[in-house]
Amino acid sequence: MKTYIVQTLGGRRDRLRIMAEILQITKERQLKTRIMYSVNLSFSQINEYLSFLTEMRFLRVNVDNKKKSYETTTKGYSYIDNYLEMTSLLRPQELQVPSV
Repeated sequence: MKTYIVQTLGGRRDRLRIMAEILQITKERQLKTRIMYSVNLSFSQINEYLSFLTEMRFLRVNVDNKKKSYETTTKGYSYIDNYLEMTSLLRPQELQVPSV
């Protein structure tokens, strides 16, 4: 089952959302270029995020044939779950589906 990161209030993405998007994409191993294009960040920005997420152990770095790929860790999956829960709590009431 795929989960998608929802649009937060306002048009610009905040750092927490960008991190959640990166972790979502790297649920399956991805190369840096694929991540960069998927989340629409510059080379310097993606380097900053990948370094931080790796340092915080949200991402794991794998090296195969001299190519680095990135993969979400268990801690990263927890971040995604918590982020989705937090954004659902912050959604305006009228956008939430009423329970029957």
